[in-house]
Parts: sequence; structure tokens; C-alpha cells
Amino acid sequence: MKLVHTLLLLLPFACAQKVTDIQGPAFISPLVGRTVSGVTGVVTAKTINGFWIAGQPVDDVRVSNGLNVFTTSASILNKVHIGDMVSLGGRVSEYHSYNSPNDLSLTELTNPTDFTILSSQHPVHPIVLGVDRIPPTRQLSALDISSGLDGFLSVPNNQTTQEHLNATLRPDKFGLDFWESLEGQLVAIPKPVALNFPTRFREIWIRGDWPVTGLNGRGGLTMTFGPDGVPDANPETIIVGSPLDGTKNPPVAVGALLSDIVGIVTYQFGFYAIRPLTAPVVLSSPSHEVSPTSLESSDEPCILTIGDYNVENLAPNSRHLSTIADHIVSLLGAPDLVFLQEVQDNSGPRNDGTVDANVTLGTLVATIKRVSGGVQYNFLDVAPIDKADGGQPGGNIRQAYLYRPGKLSLVSGSRHGGALDASIPIIDVDDSGEVGLSFNPGRIDPKNSAWEEARKPLVSAWQTNSGDRFFTVNVHFSSKSGSLSTQGNARPPVNGKVEQRTSQANVTASFVKSLLELDPTANIIVGGDFNEFVHTRSVFSSFSGVLFDINEASGIDPVERYTYAYDQNTEEIDHIFITDAIKNRGTEVEHIHVNNWASSIKSRASDHDPTVARVTVCDTGFRSSQQSWWMSLRTSAVDFLVRIFDHPLF
Repeated sequence: MKLVHTLLLLLPFACAQKVTDIQGPAFISPLVGRTVSGVTGVVTAKTINGFWIAGQPVDDVRVSNGLNVFTTSASILNKVHIGDMVSLGGRVSEYHSYNSPNDLSLTELTNPTDFTILSSQHPVHPIVLGVDRIPPTRQLSALDISSGLDGFLSVPNNQTTQEHLNATLRPDKFGLDFWESLEGQLVAIPKPVALNFPTRFREIWIRGDWPVTGLNGRGGLTMTFGPDGVPDANPETIIVGSPLDGTKNPPVAVGALLSDIVGIVTYQFGFYAIRPLTAPVVLSSPSHEVSPTSLESSDEPCILTIGDYNVENLAPNSRHLSTIADHIVSLLGAPDLVFLQEVQDNSGPRNDGTVDANVTLGTLVATIKRVSGGVQYNFLDVAPIDKADGGQPGGNIRQAYLYRPGKLSLVSGSRHGGALDASIPIIDVDDSGEVGLSFNPGRIDPKNSAWEEARKPLVSAWQTNSGDRFFTVNVHFSSKSGSLSTQGNARPPVNGKVEQRTSQANVTASFVKSLLELDPTANIIVGGDFNEFVHTRSVFSSFSGVLFDINEASGIDPVERYTYAYDQNTEEIDHIFITDAIKNRGTEVEHIHVNNWASSIKSRASDHDPTVARVTVCDTGFRSSQQSWWMSLRTSAVDFLVRIFDHPLF
């Protein structure tokens, strides 16, 4: 009886297994760790360390009928060809990259045994995406939705892992589930469009000829809010990996149309990818010419043009300095005031203790004057403590302002702040009763732990030629270093330093509120590189009711709100926020896509796009009516006196 019982236990392992039995309807194979035999399928693709087979499909769309066979056996690889019907056994495994613990696993059949070619020259037909199967839009994983209203951007993140729960796939609803349901299968992607520049490994993010969300005028996909108020992760995209035949993917830019792609769906380096049988070619590319802003400066003192530009580690001898200068003049229209981020010290990245940036900024100003034929800017910044603000070691990046002295000036009467001087709102001591700053320019709470190894906001109080005041805050929040793949195991994905950026937003909002407490109608502009999307609402919750997104105030189409391209998304991490007083007078804003629309990644001057806004910082109509009223009163008074003294009584 014991022998019979043992034979019954071993019987399932002796029976032939189907590819669909191995893949199963979830992320992890139900047969992982087991040795199987009699697996049959047609070879669909081949590489130096294995091949893929397609078994008999089933009606359940959750279950892939494709499978990777991992082997370096020359005796197998030398004789197997695409179109062969093969039979083999082996061990079912879930492969994780040893360098990427957050990677999802790849189902494989390893250590193949009993390999036999049953027949050859079978036709191989790919699944046509957009026809046979259509990727879902909006969400990556059900685990993101359950974590909060911000979906894959919900905080706190990394609350669970995809493979620990190993839920049954829902490929009609979630992007990770959709691509997992095609793992190992041969697919065709008609009319692919590039969504970004290639990665350093020449991988290309694409969308195919199927429904997408967030489509912008360039052909990229912008991160937006879905109709349910949840951020849209654009899961209907996939990255094109290295071609299996050894050809090279072409250089591309956002919006480039490629030839149709046929390849294997796999998972590598943190993302679902397609390994094409051969490299696609570029069929067409959009124009790389960029129109200059239409937002011109005004003779009216209260109307200002504002530029915002992360100039990516600008040093005195940077090769892109002259290009940045040309952008400011020819594309941004030489704004009245320019917010700059990532301005390096005078010695650039050399780690020699230098912190001053007067040479860097002076060189930029001189170059602007030369290329513009005479436009004069003044500059101001606050030098950091050496190596205290993060960024490229030795570079001591900081924020700075360029301003046109013919249009505005700093409010006088305050000292220039130092690296550790906290500027706070004060009532002027000259009996004017107006609000000023204790240090101008200065920094916001620079000793606060929120700014550890991060740039401290640069704050200034300004005065127009009409004598009206407004305030600016120039920020560069902590980077997203430490973030994990949005298509990885951690759900929601780890958003590196999100807690620190939240603290930085809170400190910034507290400063703005302290200004508004002294003057509820204060005109305040907060701009710069926030390194965060407005869709991560928890980060910007302290801004609610206090500061307003200028895109929203200006009615910019959500799909055209982007300053950066990363992975499959065009996205906005550079923002301009304004207080209610400015918002109520009306605003205009334009994102100048000179870098995201470049022909190649090497031809960019920065990894950020600049922005131009036109704002009104004082009540021009009210001031004019006051002046008219006073002139009328004065004229009436003079006329009255003339009549009195001209009376015969006198």
C-alpha cells in the first residue's frame, strides 16, 4: 500500500504539463519549484541564452501560453529554430534579477531535459495588440488603488508587495496584470510612437495603435488625473528592449513614429518590456523647432513676465551656458524676472570649498547682454554652506534670480541674508506700515531639518516702478533619488524622499501664511523645481487654499502641462504657484518645450523645460481710478477757489 501511495503522489509529475498550466492566472506560477515533463510548444523566438515557446492557448485571457526556456546548452541552441515544434521537461522557476530586489519575477523553464524536435516550419502568428488584445488605461495595480486616492502615488508607499499577495490577474483593468498575462508571448505592436528619448541602454518607451489617455499635442502621454480623481499612470505603454537579432534600436525623440514591432513580452530591469525580433526604424519625427513665448513684457509697471528655468548644473565654463542665455532671450522673451535653479558656484563641480556664484551668474548675465544686443539683468542669490545643499559634489547648486532693473528692484532697508539667516516677514520700521522681510534676499528657515542636504528656498521682496510690492519664493526641493520602479514589486511604488518634500512644502506654506497674516492681500509667487507632481496631493496639501497652481488659474489643458519627460510620461515637476490676489487679476502661462522637443538627448541644454508666465502684481485699474479721482478733485478745488476769489466781494 505504501508503494501505491507513493506512485499516486508522483503521478502528477509524470504527466505532461501544458504551458498554460505553468503560467497560471496569477503573477507566480502555480508549479514554481516543480519539475515538469512533456511540455510542448512552437518556438517563437530565440536568443543566446534560450528560446521561447508558444503552447496551446486557452480561453482564459489571464493565462499566457508563452514561456521562456532558459538554457546555455549548445547542443540545444545549435539545432533549435523558430517554427520548430518541441517537447521538453525542466524545472519551473521564477527568476529575479539579483541586482534588483524590487523586480517582479519572470516565469521560466530551466535546466531543460528530454529535449526533442517533433516537427518544423510551423507558422508563428503574433497576438496583435490593439486588435486581439487592448491594454487598459489609468491604473497599474489593484494594490495601488487600495492604498489611497492618489493611486500609484499614494503616501505612505511600499505597503505591500505584488508577489506576496499574488492575486489573480485582472488584465482588463490593471496594466501590470495585462502585461503579465502576455508574459512570454509573441506580440505585434502596430504604429508604435516613441514617448521619450532612449535610455542609456537604447531602450525606447512606446505606445501603440490603441486607445490611450493623456495624449498631448506632441504625441507623448502626460500624467493627468483620471475621471475618478485618481492619478493616471499611463499603463498602456511598454518599453522596447534590445532586439533579439543583435540589431540596435534607433535614436528617437518624443512623438517619433516607428515601423511595426514584433517581439516577445518579458520583464527586465524593473519593467515589462518587449524584446523585438529586429530593431524598428524611424518612419517620421515631429519638427524640433520651438516657437518663442507670446507673453511679452509690458510698459505697465504692475504687469510682469516671469521665467522659471532649471539650468542643470550651470557653471561659468559650462558648454550649455550660451544656449541657456539664448533660450532666455529668444524663447522666453527676456522676462522681467527669472527664477533659476541649479546654479553652481564659481569653480563648478570642483570640490575646492568655493561657494560664491558671482562669476557663474555674471557670465550668464554678460552672455545674455551680448546675444540680446543690450538687455541688462542684475542677479542675486544666497551662497550656501559648502556641501550642505546636496546636488553634484563640489557644485554647491543654489537658486538665483535675474531681474531687469528698469522694471523692478529689491525693496530696500533690509540686509542681504547669509546661508543660515532665516528671513521672516516684518512690518517696515519706516512707519509705512508695509510688509517686508528681515533679510532681503534671504532663506526660509534654513536650519530646519526639512532642508538637510537640500536647497533652501530663496525669498525676496520686490518693488515695481509704481511702488507696489510683491514677494517671490524660489524653491528646489529634494530629488527623487531612492525611488523604485513604478512597475516593480513594492506597491505603491517607493517615491524617494517624498516625506522630505512634504516637510519642505509645509515649511514653505507656513512662510507664505505668515506673510498673508500680516497682509491678506499680499502678492506672492512661489516657483521652481519641486521634484514632485501636483498629483501627489499629500505633498501639496499645505498649499490648499493658500497657493494656487498657475496652470489651473490660466486654464491650461491638463495634457499640455509638462516640463520633464521620464520613463513613459511627460510630466510636470517644475511649478508656479500664486496667491489669491494675483490669481483674481488673471494670469497667463506657457511651457516652452525647447528641451523635451529636442532632436536628441545630447542636444538638450537641460533636462527641464522652462516656463514663462505673465502676472499682474498690483491693481492697475484701481490705481488709475484713484489717480483720476484725485485729479478730478484737485481740478474741482482749484476751480472753486478761482471762482471764490474772483467774486466781486473780494
